[in-house]
Amino acid sequence: MSVEPDRELVEALTRAKRIVIFTGAGISTASGIPDYRGPEGVWKTRQPVYFQDFMADEQARLAYWTQKSEDWEAFGSADPNTVHAAVAKLEKADKLFLVLTQNIDGLHAAAGSSAERLVELHGTNREVECMQCHARHPADSFYAAFPGTKKVPTCSCGGFFKPATISFGQDLREEDMQRAREAVFAADLMIALGSTLSVQPAANFTLLAARQGCPYFVINRGPTEHDGHPLVSKRLEGDLLELFPPAVEAALAMSG
Repeated sequence: MSVEPDRELVEALTRAKRIVIFTGAGISTASGIPDYRGPEGVWKTRQPVYFQDFMADEQARLAYWTQKSEDWEAFGSADPNTVHAAVAKLEKADKLFLVLTQNIDGLHAAAGSSAERLVELHGTNREVECMQCHARHPADSFYAAFPGTKKVPTCSCGGFFKPATISFGQDLREEDMQRAREAVFAADLMIALGSTLSVQPAANFTLLAARQGCPYFVINRGPTEHDGHPLVSKRLEGDLLELFPPAVEAALAMSG
């Protein structure tokens, strides 16, 4: 039996013209990608490799590439789901100002979100980046080669290649932070999807928008750090695939 879209969410989506959507790992679990910070999150069972260690120590670089190549083998063929598609539909309808995602899986782009309307705050595992000259390349062939070579790939300039994600201890890109700041001040609706809202400074952007008087909806399965916060306009608990895409479809039908 289908779930009736939440009326307040539909009305907010219908009225809004500059929507900012903040997404976390919870939107990609239906695509076969594990949640990183939920109750069964991957981060609880994995020893992180810090950026400083990656740069300084060969064993740390090998450990990092081992983790990333294993992740890619398991999840590199994941496809976008209806939540990613719904976000892309809002952009196509000219209602979306920006997607701010913590996810590194590249599924927003694969679903049709444009680079002009997407900020991947924590980078992407679909590319590798040279840590010296910052050249970027598609990551597939690097992940495929590593299990056989067990060697950290290097650039022609001599720098180490690293998946183009933001590691522990690595600064977020200032360009991305600036785009995010501009978006939250322009937003007329902020929606957090599938995030525990526990990772800083990324999660602060949602509250910054709400402090400007922007309506703020939180949709997640499981608790978040913003549950009960006075700036949250409405908290919806449950399966994102059941809650968000139908609301978008209803809003676009009313807007059109």
